[in-house]
Amino acid sequence: MKWQEDGVILSLRQHGENSAVVSLLTRSHGRHAGIIRISSRNRPILQPGNTVQAQWSARLSEHLGAFQLELVHSPLARIMPDSLRLTAMVSLLTILDRLLAERHPYSLIYDMVVNLMQKLADPGSGWLKDYAIFELRLLEALGYGLDLSQCAATGRQDDLTYVSPKSGCAVSREAGLPYANKLFEIPKFIISGDEGIAEADDIAKSLKMSGYFLAKYFFNSILPDHRQRLTQLLDLSD
Repeated sequence: MKWQEDGVILSLRQHGENSAVVSLLTRSHGRHAGIIRISSRNRPILQPGNTVQAQWSARLSEHLGAFQLELVHSPLARIMPDSLRLTAMVSLLTILDRLLAERHPYSLIYDMVVNLMQKLADPGSGWLKDYAIFELRLLEALGYGLDLSQCAATGRQDDLTYVSPKSGCAVSREAGLPYANKLFEIPKFIISGDEGIAEADDIAKSLKMSGYFLAKYFFNSILPDHRQRLTQLLDLSD
């Protein structure tokens, strides 16, 4: 069995003295693991976040198999000096590595990841908004998307202002106002679809909302450390 495809390195795990198990996100083969022998030549390639051309081979399809990797693109030199962007990248890779079913194709998620990694490598790109949108779209792709089509209480389709933490459904301003302190406020850029730069307050609202549902549905109510760190860094930068 053999295939070849580009992919983003999600994580590495030491395997014996001179090898590692690489977790790779590809467009057609999903999150796919394989063993690679570590050498002085390929050590710089084996960094989470790098895009590589991967060749995977195994005697049988159900075997772990082995990778041969060639570097396509490394964003780390641009991301590393910025602790906020570095934390966002590690948070992104960690969440994907823990959530995605192995060998299940996630072509839409892969395309979103490639786009977001490019934004992270460009400090002037307004990447925080893209990261916030990514988490919401990831929830949707995994079957837990928010329902913003109409008010859960009244059926109204206008003036949608809040999201219920219980159902993930929208609530209108009028219906939700008495319970506003228990609901999430929908960020303006999500309602308007504005492609411009989002305000910091709206990004914080979006990350608080998506973080809650990610923790609720996938992480036993506790987000991964780097995702928690991302929120802390944003609070400090206010």
